[in-house]
Amino acid sequence: MLGNTVVRRYQIISHLGGGRLGEIYVAYNTYLPSSPQCVVKKLRPKSSNTATLEIARRLFDTEAQVLYKLGTHDLIPQLLA
Repeated sequence: MLGNTVVRRYQIISHLGGGRLGEIYVAYNTYLPSSPQCVVKKLRPKSSNTATLEIARRLFDTEAQVLYKLGTHDLIPQLLA
C-alpha cells in the first residue's frame, strides 16, 4: 500500500495503525494545492463473515457521518471524502 495512490487522489506515505476493522495511513491529498497531509482509513475487516462485514460497514459509515456533522476543529479530523 505504501507509495500507492488511492482513488487517484491520496498518495500513501506511511502506515499509521490499524485494528480489527481496518488500516489507517498517512497520505498526501494530491488534489489540493500544496498536497497537504491527511489520513486515509481503509475498511478491511479481519473476518469475511457476512454479519461481521455488515457491522464493519455500519460502524465505518457512522464514523464518517459523525465526522461530517462535527465540522471543523483543530483536534478533530476533517472528513474530506
